[in-house]
Amino acid sequence: MLDVKFQDATLVLLGHGSTLNADSAAPTYQHADELRKRGSFASVIEGFWKQEPGLAGVLRGAFTPRVFIVPLFISDGYFTEEVIPRELGFRTDGDRGFERVQTRGNQTLFYCEPVGTHASMTNVLLARAEGIIKRYPFPRAPKSSDITLFIAGHGTGNNENSRIAIEHQVELIRGLKVYAGVHSVFMEEEPRIADCYSLSQTRNIVVVPFFISDGLHSFEDIPVMLGEPERVVKARFKSGQPTWRNPTEKKGKLVWYTQSIGNESHIADVILERVHEAADRALAMHGKV
Repeated sequence: MLDVKFQDATLVLLGHGSTLNADSAAPTYQHADELRKRGSFASVIEGFWKQEPGLAGVLRGAFTPRVFIVPLFISDGYFTEEVIPRELGFRTDGDRGFERVQTRGNQTLFYCEPVGTHASMTNVLLARAEGIIKRYPFPRAPKSSDITLFIAGHGTGNNENSRIAIEHQVELIRGLKVYAGVHSVFMEEEPRIADCYSLSQTRNIVVVPFFISDGLHSFEDIPVMLGEPERVVKARFKSGQPTWRNPTEKKGKLVWYTQSIGNESHIADVILERVHEAADRALAMHGKV
């Protein structure tokens, strides 16, 4: 059934994408297909930073009076605050900020918040961590109180906000007192992913990559950073095997490593919530949606 609020609207779902790994775009297509089936919008189109259809031309496919743009990204950081707004004409280099609702000709464009900062991501991360232990309980499933949980992110020096979403989730999960410890680790910032061994006070470690897609970072880079030989990881990846075997013992620790969070079916609902939030915010601020 078509949502009457958005029957005159196009949803533009934006992902990172990759020219090196087709799996990078999979969550974007998955959630776009789901929302098409629901009939929530007049049309749903995909766009990517690193593959076609590219960001610069994606709005040419939107012909409805309203266009809602949702970044399928983890944080309010470099891509969502700088790259995407610049490519879509919401801001120019040097701008300190930009308007998230803009009128262009007969269209109104709504630039929504990224999905990764939504409050429900806490439950998604917890489900990933719990699920990997249940699936691979060897030699036996440890109690959560005997596990240190690590939320792994990319991190970047380009924008200090990039790590905030991850650190926020760490604080929320730490406050639940489910695990012996909860920490954030990063690919390109301190503390590094390899630091999980020295940070953990328990023998059991669970690492959840807080990434939308299972691309090269989660399939290859992070397993190598966790200590698997690069040649082994590449050979496994090439043959279609999991690049990390759960659990693997490294440096006296037993390590479980999960998939990224982007293919969770719940994210389609988060996308819809981001659109509703943008519409409600515009109504409150401008008296129109």
